[in-house]
Amino acid sequence: MDLLRHLRHFVVVARELHFGRAAEALGMAQPPLSQSIQRLERELAVELFDRSRRQVGLTTAGRLLLGEAEELLAGESRLRHLMRQVQEGTLGVFRAGVLPETPAVTLRALLDRLAASAPGLDVDLHELTSAEQVRMLAERRLDAGLVHHPVQADGLRFGPPVDVPVGVLLPRASPLARPREVALGDLAGLDLVAAPRVTAPGWYDHLLDGCRRHGFVPARVRPARNPEFVFGLLLAGGAVALEPQSLARREPRIAWRPIAGAPLVRRTSAAWPDRAAHPAAVMFGQLAAEVLAAQEPAPPAVVVPSERPWPVLFDATHD
Repeated sequence: MDLLRHLRHFVVVARELHFGRAAEALGMAQPPLSQSIQRLERELAVELFDRSRRQVGLTTAGRLLLGEAEELLAGESRLRHLMRQVQEGTLGVFRAGVLPETPAVTLRALLDRLAASAPGLDVDLHELTSAEQVRMLAERRLDAGLVHHPVQADGLRFGPPVDVPVGVLLPRASPLARPREVALGDLAGLDLVAAPRVTAPGWYDHLLDGCRRHGFVPARVRPARNPEFVFGLLLAGGAVALEPQSLARREPRIAWRPIAGAPLVRRTSAAWPDRAAHPAAVMFGQLAAEVLAAQEPAPPAVVVPSERPWPVLFDATHD
């Protein structure tokens, strides 16, 4: 017996106190409606309507059932709404991975967009490298993540990619910082500071291959994951890093210069399992692409180092 369906019929009849009007409101014929009420009465072993008079009225059992039925049907409606939100990815827990170098402003913008698009979604963020995210996605311990390409893994789908030019990070005092752009061949003999291969094997191999093809074979590759450590190695001299411009904004003593011909581009996108994916994964991928694209800064004006490295903010000789 479909108890909820019969209760819905009962509530409409109880409100109308007229089988004809109730049948019209339900969009059904009157005989099936009467049969539905009779089956409910047999199931509950009570009479719900007093049919002895010309006007239909509720019995004591009917009046008691009406309040309970309305509450039960309202609960069912809430339950269906909640499950629909879960199915649509706007409610529940969403486990997402973000790259360790993700700037705070980018992370905040992404969280704000997710909160606006899915207010009921509980986003559980994890700071993970591309390789860690790929592994956790395969193990179903992560619903989606942001990864650097190329990604060599089966069973994944990817969101819209965002391509960011890779330039040279080096001390502002370096002679290489004077031109508007730097050729990779001009870096010969220098060390390359880069994230360890284990963090993103596809990108690491792609980066070194691109360097070699354009005339830069690093004297050695010095692993560094933390931006502060990267900056320290660069400021010590004898090394450069190849990163997007956004990283240079964290340290005023570091300059970013485009590479002549723009031969290197870092591609980033969201990734998620291609089977039984979380309903919010596609939304996350689209929002992440929009946020990453919006957060990429415009190329900075080139500052030629001089004996006075900092701009004069005011002249103390004038009032």
